[in-house]
Amino acid sequence: MTDYAASVVGLLVLALIPLVLAGISGPAKGAAGLLGGPVPNATHENRVHRIDRAHMNAVESFAPFAVSALLAMSVGLGATFLAVLVWAEVAVRLIYSAVYLRGGAAARGGSLRTALYLLGWAATLVLMVATGWAALR
Repeated sequence: MTDYAASVVGLLVLALIPLVLAGISGPAKGAAGLLGGPVPNATHENRVHRIDRAHMNAVESFAPFAVSALLAMSVGLGATFLAVLVWAEVAVRLIYSAVYLRGGAAARGGSLRTALYLLGWAATLVLMVATGWAALR
């Protein structure tokens, strides 16, 4: 087992989140008689819109985080530090998706959803800075 095994498994879980959400989004759009792409009636009261946005948010956040994590491994960033960031991102993504799917005030951009977004953004930024720092050492 490599030093980065926990991070690799975490990245695989993180990659699974948009796949699972795609498996929810596609059938929800089909049942509503919609094609792929943006959802008409894009309001947070629309369940299909919330499912679609949860999926797209997971897709949008994955690439910068995953690329940074892979680069972190290649420059020898501390394995424990990286694993903590990866699993924190997994937790944030899962909670963020659950909040969005549940609906209500939090899904409309309430403080919980905003805080979760900022935590994920901060984890990605910390990872990018730490990876850059490790590369320059």
